[in-house]
Amino acid sequence: MTFKNKVVIVTGGANGIGKAIARAYAQEGAHVVLADADETNGKDVVAAIQEKEGDAIFIKTDVRKVESIETLIGQTVERFGRIDILINNAGVSKFKPFFELSVEEFDDVINTNLRSVFLCSQAAAKKMRGNGGAIVNLASTRAFMSEPNTESYAASKGGIYALTHALALTLQEEKITVNAISPGWIETEEYESLRAVDHTQHPSKRVGKPSDVARACLFLTNPLNDFINGENIIIDGGMTRKMMYEH
Repeated sequence: MTFKNKVVIVTGGANGIGKAIARAYAQEGAHVVLADADETNGKDVVAAIQEKEGDAIFIKTDVRKVESIETLIGQTVERFGRIDILINNAGVSKFKPFFELSVEEFDDVINTNLRSVFLCSQAAAKKMRGNGGAIVNLASTRAFMSEPNTESYAASKGGIYALTHALALTLQEEKITVNAISPGWIETEEYESLRAVDHTQHPSKRVGKPSDVARACLFLTNPLNDFINGENIIIDGGMTRKMMYEH
């Protein structure tokens, strides 16, 4: 097992994509640290992992706050002695009409989605130095294409894309790879309730699942794939390659 006894932090791991990522690493034998502000769901996920997949702990974390991130990193190292992999998955999506969006609301999305990637990466990389490691940042296809009234979210995800290749160059001497994943439509709740057209509009003929992203994380953090660095993998069933003229 490639990830046996590896120490993996997954931010935003209490729900959706983060939950699938945490479970995937646990199934591969990793020690998983689930970091999230949602204590109830976070502890439920950890309990399920411990029952079915393997080893996991929950650390309540607000990725908008420096001191909370420092606690996360400190408790992880205290428990396991090191950090091997960081998955920056935490994020919020708040879509609001442009002319009604306040500075405070804009800042909250930026701080949660983008600034947290910088802060968590910096804190974790300090512990990876000398041993190497891997960081994966969850961006979005909305970094490259948009709908109206998505300014704060698009800006945060575009920033993650740029921050990823900057970090990859900065951390190359520390043998820490940094890559991004940009998901498209990943259904995290009622997959069976989706309409046929939801699936058929995708070139891959289905809407994405959290497990699609989880498998990509395993791929990018596999030490055998350390030649992939500073890259962004789009996982969207081919939608960003589709010419969508109205007929």
